[in-house]
Amino acid sequence: MEILLAILIGSLYTAGVYMLLRRSILKFIIGIIFISNATNLLVFMSSGLVKGNPPFTAPDGTPLEQTADPLNQALVLTAIVIGLGVVAYTLALKYKFFELTKTDDLDELKQTEEV
Repeated sequence: MEILLAILIGSLYTAGVYMLLRRSILKFIIGIIFISNATNLLVFMSSGLVKGNPPFTAPDGTPLEQTADPLNQALVLTAIVIGLGVVAYTLALKYKFFELTKTDDLDELKQTEEV
């Protein structure tokens, strides 16, 4: 399972970098989303996959043998919320940018600059 998730993380990073290098601002934002999701999966995978046991103790108070690490889960949950805020902010900037320039292509911005 770890191998499949490692391949998924690598392909998400690859697609994210590819989209960041495109000329469209919308594709740039999609690249940011891909890289954010790949980073979240990488942090989540850093603790390893543990089946079956939640990050709690047994009813009598003794710790369980193999439990999931709650710190990585909390970090990923926080990163998802922050990532959603960043995407909403960049989409609002893209909307205002398109309103002013009437273009989505970054190469056409050179024509809008005043000399």
